[in-house]
Amino acid sequence: MQNITSSAELKNAIQLLEAEQAINGQLLKEQFLLTFESLKPANLVKNTLSDLVSSPFLIDNLLNIAISLATGFLTKKIIVSASGSIFRKFLGSIMQVGVTNAVVQHPDAIKSLGQFLVQNIFRKKDRKPVTEDEGQKTEVGSRKSED
Repeated sequence: MQNITSSAELKNAIQLLEAEQAINGQLLKEQFLLTFESLKPANLVKNTLSDLVSSPFLIDNLLNIAISLATGFLTKKIIVSASGSIFRKFLGSIMQVGVTNAVVQHPDAIKSLGQFLVQNIFRKKDRKPVTEDEGQKTEVGSRKSED
Protein backbone atom coordinates (compact mmCIF):
# COMPACT_ATOMS: atom_id res chain seq x y z
CA MET A 1 0.00 0.00 0.00
CA GLN A 2 1.12 3.54 -0.66
CA ASN A 3 2.15 6.04 1.96
CA ILE A 4 -0.67 8.44 2.72
CA THR A 5 0.51 12.05 2.81
CA SER A 6 -2.69 14.12 2.87
CA SER A 7 -5.99 14.04 4.68
CA ALA A 8 -7.87 13.59 1.36
CA GLU A 9 -5.88 10.44 0.59
CA LEU A 10 -6.58 9.23 4.14
CA LYS A 11 -10.34 9.78 3.68
CA ASN A 12 -10.26 7.90 0.32
CA ALA A 13 -8.34 4.98 1.86
CA ILE A 14 -10.81 4.83 4.77
CA GLN A 15 -13.77 4.84 2.37
CA LEU A 16 -12.19 2.05 0.28
CA LEU A 17 -11.52 -0.05 3.38
CA GLU A 18 -15.09 0.56 4.67
CA ALA A 19 -16.53 -0.51 1.29
CA GLU A 20 -14.33 -3.61 1.27
CA GLN A 21 -15.39 -4.39 4.84
CA ALA A 22 -19.08 -4.00 3.91
CA ILE A 23 -18.68 -6.38 0.95
CA ASN A 24 -16.80 -8.93 3.07
CA GLY A 25 -19.45 -8.62 5.80
CA GLN A 26 -22.23 -9.27 3.28
CA LEU A 27 -20.39 -12.30 1.86
CA LEU A 28 -19.86 -13.63 5.38
CA LYS A 29 -23.58 -13.29 6.18
CA GLU A 30 -24.54 -15.12 2.97
CA GLN A 31 -22.08 -17.91 3.69
CA PHE A 32 -23.41 -18.20 7.24
CA LEU A 33 -26.99 -18.53 5.98
CA LEU A 34 -25.95 -21.19 3.44
CA THR A 35 -24.10 -23.13 6.13
CA PHE A 36 -27.04 -22.80 8.53
CA GLU A 37 -29.46 -24.11 5.89
CA SER A 38 -27.21 -27.03 4.97
CA LEU A 39 -26.86 -28.10 8.62
CA LYS A 40 -30.61 -28.42 9.21
CA PRO A 41 -31.50 -32.08 9.91
CA ALA A 42 -33.96 -32.28 7.03
CA ASN A 43 -31.37 -30.97 4.57
CA LEU A 44 -28.70 -33.30 5.95
CA VAL A 45 -30.95 -36.31 5.38
CA LYS A 46 -32.00 -35.08 1.94
CA ASN A 47 -28.42 -34.46 0.82
CA THR A 48 -27.26 -37.81 2.18
CA LEU A 49 -30.03 -39.67 0.36
CA SER A 50 -29.40 -37.84 -2.90
CA ASP A 51 -25.68 -38.67 -2.67
CA LEU A 52 -26.53 -42.28 -1.93
CA VAL A 53 -28.96 -42.60 -4.82
CA SER A 54 -26.65 -40.90 -7.29
CA SER A 55 -23.85 -43.33 -6.49
CA PRO A 56 -23.04 -45.38 -9.62
CA PHE A 57 -22.25 -48.52 -7.65
CA LEU A 58 -25.43 -48.55 -5.55
CA ILE A 59 -27.46 -50.89 -7.74
CA ASP A 60 -24.53 -53.23 -8.26
CA ASN A 61 -23.82 -53.34 -4.53
CA LEU A 62 -27.48 -53.93 -3.66
CA LEU A 63 -27.67 -56.72 -6.23
CA ASN A 64 -24.53 -58.37 -4.82
CA ILE A 65 -25.88 -58.15 -1.26
CA ALA A 66 -29.26 -59.57 -2.27
CA ILE A 67 -27.67 -62.45 -4.16
CA SER A 68 -25.32 -63.28 -1.29
CA LEU A 69 -28.10 -63.25 1.29
CA ALA A 70 -30.35 -65.37 -0.93
CA THR A 71 -27.66 -67.97 -1.60
CA GLY A 72 -26.79 -68.16 2.10
CA PHE A 73 -30.44 -68.59 3.02
CA LEU A 74 -30.99 -71.27 0.36
CA THR A 75 -27.87 -73.10 1.53
CA LYS A 76 -29.18 -73.18 5.07
CA LYS A 77 -32.61 -74.37 3.91
CA ILE A 78 -31.05 -77.17 1.86
CA ILE A 79 -28.86 -78.37 4.72
CA VAL A 80 -31.47 -78.11 7.47
CA SER A 81 -34.40 -79.19 5.24
CA ALA A 82 -37.28 -80.69 7.21
CA SER A 83 -35.12 -82.21 9.90
CA GLY A 84 -34.99 -80.18 13.06
CA SER A 85 -31.88 -81.64 14.66
CA ILE A 86 -29.68 -79.22 16.54
CA PHE A 87 -26.54 -80.34 14.72
CA ARG A 88 -28.07 -79.70 11.28
CA LYS A 89 -29.34 -76.29 12.37
CA PHE A 90 -25.90 -75.37 13.66
CA LEU A 91 -24.23 -76.68 10.50
CA GLY A 92 -26.80 -74.81 8.38
CA SER A 93 -26.07 -71.53 10.17
CA ILE A 94 -22.33 -71.95 9.72
CA MET A 95 -22.76 -72.80 6.04
CA GLN A 96 -25.10 -69.82 5.57
CA VAL A 97 -22.50 -67.41 6.94
CA GLY A 98 -19.73 -69.04 4.91
CA VAL A 99 -21.61 -69.01 1.62
CA THR A 100 -22.83 -65.45 2.17
CA ASN A 101 -19.29 -64.25 2.85
CA ALA A 102 -17.91 -66.12 -0.16
CA VAL A 103 -20.50 -64.61 -2.48
CA VAL A 104 -19.92 -61.11 -1.08
CA GLN A 105 -16.15 -61.39 -1.51
CA HIS A 106 -16.26 -62.83 -5.05
CA PRO A 107 -19.39 -61.47 -6.79
CA ASP A 108 -17.82 -61.24 -10.25
CA ALA A 109 -16.76 -64.90 -10.22
CA ILE A 110 -20.26 -65.95 -9.16
CA LYS A 111 -21.85 -63.80 -11.89
CA SER A 112 -19.57 -65.17 -14.60
CA LEU A 113 -20.24 -68.74 -13.45
CA GLY A 114 -23.98 -68.08 -13.53
CA GLN A 115 -23.78 -66.56 -17.00
CA PHE A 116 -21.73 -69.50 -18.23
CA LEU A 117 -24.26 -72.02 -16.88
CA VAL A 118 -27.24 -70.14 -18.30
CA GLN A 119 -25.63 -69.79 -21.73
CA ASN A 120 -24.75 -73.48 -21.90
CA ILE A 121 -28.21 -74.59 -20.81
CA PHE A 122 -29.97 -72.44 -23.39
CA ARG A 123 -27.52 -73.25 -26.18
CA LYS A 124 -28.15 -76.96 -25.88
CA LYS A 125 -31.88 -76.41 -26.24
CA ASP A 126 -31.50 -74.09 -29.25
CA ARG A 127 -29.26 -76.40 -31.25
CA LYS A 128 -31.16 -78.63 -33.64
CA PRO A 129 -29.48 -80.62 -36.35
CA VAL A 130 -30.63 -79.44 -39.78
CA THR A 131 -31.56 -82.34 -42.04
CA GLU A 132 -31.28 -82.24 -45.79
CA ASP A 133 -35.07 -82.39 -46.17
CA GLU A 134 -35.54 -79.22 -44.13
CA GLY A 135 -32.86 -77.43 -46.16
CA GLN A 136 -34.61 -78.37 -49.43
CA LYS A 137 -38.01 -77.27 -48.14
CA THR A 138 -36.75 -73.77 -47.49
CA GLU A 139 -35.22 -73.55 -50.95
CA VAL A 140 -38.45 -74.71 -52.60
CA GLY A 141 -40.46 -72.31 -50.49
CA SER A 142 -38.24 -69.41 -51.50
CA ARG A 143 -38.67 -70.29 -55.19
CA LYS A 144 -42.43 -70.25 -54.87
CA SER A 145 -42.37 -66.83 -53.25
CA GLU A 146 -40.29 -65.48 -56.15
CA ASP A 147 -42.86 -66.61 -58.80
